[in-house]
This record gives sequence, structure tokens and C-alpha cells, in this order.
Amino acid sequence: MAIRVNLDVMLAKRKMSVSELAEAIGITPVNVSVLKNGRAKAIRFSTLNAICETLHCQPGDVLEWVDGEGE
Repeated sequence: MAIRVNLDVMLAKRKMSVSELAEAIGITPVNVSVLKNGRAKAIRFSTLNAICETLHCQPGDVLEWVDGEGE
């Protein structure tokens, strides 16, 4: 996969835990961990919107396209 998830970086910058983010956006901590660890196959726009709203960031702060990674 050529999309890198930088959610762990944003959580560290905001000094927020996975469980705090999960509670704030209304999904399970397990699902946040799946996303954070790059194992998710998809993300709903509503979830991405909630993450960005909670972390006060842009989608590009959370998701990054990397040429050739995962080929």
C-alpha cells in the first residue's frame, strides 16, 4: 500500500491516547489501533472528518501517499 497513516504522530503531537481519540470520535479503540498501525483497508470520510476535527488537523496530516512503498 502506498498510503502511510501518520495517526500515531498526530496523537503524540496532541498528547492524546488511542482510547481518548476513540471515545471522542465514537469508534472502538481496536478500530483506531487498526488505522493507526496501517492495517486498515479503508476509512470512512465521516471518520476522517471526526479525526481531523478532534486533532485540529488536515487529512494530509493523517494520511500520506508514498511512492513505491508496499510494492
